[in-house]
Amino acid sequence: MLATTGERVLLAGCGDVGLRVARLLCAQGHAVFALRRRPPASGDGGIRWLAGDLASPATMGGLPAGITRLVYLPAPDARDRAAYEAVFLGGLRTVLAALDRTALQRVLFVSSSAVYGDHAGGWVDEDTPARPPGFNGAVLLEAEQWLGAQPVSSTVVRLAGLYGPGRLQLIERLRAGQVAVPRGRVHWANRIHVDDAAAAIAHLLTSPDAGALYLGVDDTPLPLDVLYDHLASLIGAPSPPGGPPPAGVGSKRLCNARLRASGFVPRWPDARQGYAALLGT
Repeated sequence: MLATTGERVLLAGCGDVGLRVARLLCAQGHAVFALRRRPPASGDGGIRWLAGDLASPATMGGLPAGITRLVYLPAPDARDRAAYEAVFLGGLRTVLAALDRTALQRVLFVSSSAVYGDHAGGWVDEDTPARPPGFNGAVLLEAEQWLGAQPVSSTVVRLAGLYGPGRLQLIERLRAGQVAVPRGRVHWANRIHVDDAAAAIAHLLTSPDAGALYLGVDDTPLPLDVLYDHLASLIGAPSPPGGPPPAGVGSKRLCNARLRASGFVPRWPDARQGYAALLGT
């Protein structure tokens, strides 16, 4: 799978997903630098922590020399357009300007399926036109397009909804009876286990044949009521009542055929299996 050994990788923004990517890359023998506003006091399996705020260019000096691969996956401070633009547009420009372009071989940008909006339950793949309904998807799409115009090899991964360890808010809301689900018509949900998302990012970052765009999603789109009813049964909670679909998400079925064709195989191809393992049921 690896193009070479001994890459020098920078993860710009290193939260939960980034930390999982960093650990995978360290295990493969790469030198891994991880940038975070407030890095931990000690190392983690060989990760070399850096302090910096992607929204504050003045804090971004002194990045390591000779970085060969960049993973860009920040988390905005707030859910508003200004915060998104600061990290996904301003921060991306700042980091690329600070790196040695002669050494940099690939940039992997972690985006979101939020760029697609609603498709009335139809199938969506990388060739489907992106028409983001909200500011978040619009900013991500602008960043994708800006990166694609730069003189560096780049790959974009549009992730579906993440679940996994530390991401059990939905389970807690089901237990508390705080979830409703559309039942009058099918509303499709798309998920990927956080460990599979990290593995896909590491795979594409180091694959010599990686293309420009991939959907990061498991094999099994599910009607939202089917998924929620299954999760409720796993925890012994009542099935949620009928209600409106999630706002701003849209119903669509994301296809991972291109990611599969790259050689990536998800450990959890169906969210029902992944949640069952997560809950120990």
